[in-house]
Amino acid sequence: MNEPRNDADPIPFYVAGAPRVRPRTLEVRDPATGERVAQVCQAGPEDVESALAAATAARRSLALAPVHRRKSALEHLRDGVRARAEELARTIALEAGKPITWARGEVDRAGDTFDQAVAECSRPVGELLPVDATPRSDGYLCLWRREPLGVVSLITPFNFPLNLVAHKIAPALVAGCPFVLKPALETPLSALALGELLCEAVERFELPAGTFSILPADNETAAPLVDDARVALLSFTGSATVGWQLEARATRKRVALELGGTATCIVDADADLDDVVERLVGGMFAQAGQSCISVQRVLVHRSLAVELERRLDERTRALRGGSLLDDDTFLAPVLRDRDAERIESWIGEAVQAGARVVCGGTRSGRFVAPTLLADVDPRSKVVTEEVFGPVATLEVFEDFDEAVERANSGPFGLQVGLFTRDWPRALRAFERLDVGGVVLGDVPTARADLMPYGGRGASGTGREGVHFAVQEMTEPKVLLVRRPPTN
Repeated sequence: MNEPRNDADPIPFYVAGAPRVRPRTLEVRDPATGERVAQVCQAGPEDVESALAAATAARRSLALAPVHRRKSALEHLRDGVRARAEELARTIALEAGKPITWARGEVDRAGDTFDQAVAECSRPVGELLPVDATPRSDGYLCLWRREPLGVVSLITPFNFPLNLVAHKIAPALVAGCPFVLKPALETPLSALALGELLCEAVERFELPAGTFSILPADNETAAPLVDDARVALLSFTGSATVGWQLEARATRKRVALELGGTATCIVDADADLDDVVERLVGGMFAQAGQSCISVQRVLVHRSLAVELERRLDERTRALRGGSLLDDDTFLAPVLRDRDAERIESWIGEAVQAGARVVCGGTRSGRFVAPTLLADVDPRSKVVTEEVFGPVATLEVFEDFDEAVERANSGPFGLQVGLFTRDWPRALRAFERLDVGGVVLGDVPTARADLMPYGGRGASGTGREGVHFAVQEMTEPKVLLVRRPPTN
């Protein structure tokens, strides 16, 4: 167990399974108030090199370590997250500007993610192939199993600073891949809390020191996590612009990208508006819309359009602000000043092009009022690009198949929500929508952590969800055996 730390001391990061202190620090501030939450040591180039060297040295020993050791480490992470649930929730609330109710939900999800990883450790990872089904292979025996790729670099965003880290490190441990994690500089505290638990697990369950490193580092310092030939896989979650830039640099390695989108929700003529309104308001405006599957476009059948607009306006205006640590607070800030300014600018551009503000449209510092726009020019940025803020557009359609085609417009393809009671229509939409997931009866913001999650087109490549991420971090290896001839 680490020695008790004075709250005034900078929080260390982790290199090769051990805490490390550096004189260079960064401040983590509450996005809502600007008050300092903590001070964190910042990694330098020599720390990145040490982490990569240690991970490379640990590659074979971690791959050959008994599975029960990695499983025990994952159980330790799961139990530690659950034991420290309220502490972690407060940390998320203060570093990410997330209302405490949503922060507690994220902690619950992270515990479940590690629990799923524990179960994944007992899943079969190979099989015996009947190669002698053809005469040419008579006398041969063929087995295959999945083996870890090697060192993986993991880059995570600010909006889910605990669970999205869990979705990276849990499959790496299942697969047996040493990892170097770079959390978002704005929100490193949750990742470093997991580092403390990992440090305990590495020592207790006799895993190699190079199993993990967690490095709060700026992009220039962290460049080797993308460029270095020792890295076998880069797994990145964040914006599409940055993700595809990294993919272009990450030569001779596998790349998994979980990027953004302009998540659409289709509301058909037979939808239950009481249910739809509650789900949409949360899907559009929870966490100030800072989710890659936050509802950005609502396509509603003309017969419901006027009533849905009226109810959304009424329900949105009733959302409560207040302290992020108050259970009743819903409204949240966006994390950065530049994001608040950009969102305000995009709203203004849409209005200038003819959009009508149903509600919101204003900004006070980092707080952008939940904004619903109607009659929006389809070429506006709030339609074609990811807002990543509390802004949604309301569009009317006459024909269901037309709505499906409009949902397919644009380069993104992450998830679409669909409210309809017409099962054949739902199946038709599932077949035709060019997305990674269709959510029937709910908003596209819904995600079960067990499911394969990811997008098509500009929304990324590869899938998360522990089982599916393990596939990304491993590859098949074959043993082909020729039986000795018999007399």
